[in-house]
Amino acid sequence: MMALATAVAGGVGAVARYVTDNAIHRVNKTGFLLGTLVINVMGSLLLGIATGLLGAGALSAEAERVVGVGFLGGFTTFSTACVEAMRYLSGGHGRAALLHVVAMIAVPLAAAAAGLAIGAVVAA
Repeated sequence: MMALATAVAGGVGAVARYVTDNAIHRVNKTGFLLGTLVINVMGSLLLGIATGLLGAGALSAEAERVVGVGFLGGFTTFSTACVEAMRYLSGGHGRAALLHVVAMIAVPLAAAAAGLAIGAVVAA
């Protein structure tokens, strides 16, 4: 049953990623590929919160797996971030590629740390 719940959550996460990316693409006028960054930051924050709640005993391990592996696994996408960086590089935009890579690591990492802190505070 856990596998089925995780699979369904993953599908829902993938649809949420698609909808979110399209919404960001419609309003983004910067030319920078913001959709994947926003999605990965949101996913990192939410996974941090779920993990913080799990660590504080406020969320079951099963629920954390369905949310983390399922929904957020379907929602976030490291592979797309890598392909986008390569698009910048192959287009001769080395600085944009570097900024993209740094942003894809540093900002979601900060969001995950914030999420862990939020989860722990909420659970306390």
